[in-house]
Amino acid sequence: MTTKIITLNVNGVRASEKKGVMQWLARENPDFVCFQELKAQVKDLSDKHISIRSEGCFLKSVMNCAKRPGYSGVSILSKKEPNKIIKGIGSQEFDQEGRVIRADFDNNLKDFPFFSLICLYLPSGSSSSERQEAKFRFLDNFKKQLKYWMYENKGSGREFVLCGDWNIAYQEIDLKNWRNNMKNSGFLPEERKWLSQMVFEEGWVDVYRKLEPQTTQYTWWSQRGKARDNNVGWRIDYQIATPRIASKAIKTRVEMLERFSDHAPLIIEYS
Repeated sequence: MTTKIITLNVNGVRASEKKGVMQWLARENPDFVCFQELKAQVKDLSDKHISIRSEGCFLKSVMNCAKRPGYSGVSILSKKEPNKIIKGIGSQEFDQEGRVIRADFDNNLKDFPFFSLICLYLPSGSSSSERQEAKFRFLDNFKKQLKYWMYENKGSGREFVLCGDWNIAYQEIDLKNWRNNMKNSGFLPEERKWLSQMVFEEGWVDVYRKLEPQTTQYTWWSQRGKARDNNVGWRIDYQIATPRIASKAIKTRVEMLERFSDHAPLIIEYS
């Protein structure tokens, strides 16, 4: 019996629903789904946007929507009801943007009595220098939360999987044109150093790269030109996990056949 987790930046949940993402998810039959960039308020959404109901597959969602309409927002869909929901990271500036939601699922996974799934959408800095500065401020705030979650893991044995669009490509293998992007948001030395120091050196595991250490695979493509057709992309969507649950990962793939947004779904199964 495996646990399947799917993460996808939908770039507008209403638009991706029209492209068939919910029907595809029903066929995939995951245990958990993380959506980023909902671009909607709760009042804008109907049942078809927030749940999956089909034979053998029933998932309901919890959401953290941005205060600003049509912007950001994250959600977690799950077969089991979460024991607890926590929204945000305790930042007055960024919590109104709906970028992080945590759901605790205790006594639901056989090997992990304390398990938390976190869906996150880190800011992009590509639109302006002001947004890049905001991204750096978010990273500075977020490092405290990452340390706290790892402290929880070591103290109580709670396992974490962090799913989402991090808007950072970590290594040269993670984007096609890395030489041309070393001064661009998403591959800046400061961003990569933060990811190295605050994530991987602290013990978090990039689960996809653990399973596929040499594979050149991307999860996001610019909508300009024919970037996706030519596979000129970036790997910026991750499942980052605490070591014990990461060691249970057995299978991964990036869904390339379906196109629900400018991102591709990242699917990982855990034993």
